[in-house]
Amino acid sequence: MKRSSTGGLVYSTESGRMCPDCRQALAQCQCKAPSPVPAGDGVARVSRETKGRGGKSVTVVKGLALDPIALGVLGKQLRNACGSGGTVKDGVIEVQGDHCDRIIDTLIKSGHRAKRAGG
Repeated sequence: MKRSSTGGLVYSTESGRMCPDCRQALAQCQCKAPSPVPAGDGVARVSRETKGRGGKSVTVVKGLALDPIALGVLGKQLRNACGSGGTVKDGVIEVQGDHCDRIIDTLIKSGHRAKRAGG
């Protein structure tokens, strides 16, 4: 058994990772409420931004009501479809470069409703 610096049990050979607060296995942990799904109407709004990025353009996808894990998976799919880098921050997917049309096509093929926002 390992113990963290605060003295809480973090791992047990019997049940794996443990919650240091309630001392239950993470699968049965009741002390931390599940994170709520971010607000969004389900329509992905795809736009291009350059503000605050040194003049470099970034394609931004907002408005998807997905949990953080699903949003990360979708972000990876979009980056692979564009052959570009990017990130997922605060419920927003950012893909480097101007790929609005390609991202809209990929989102529609994935079963999401998408539309272009901005100019």
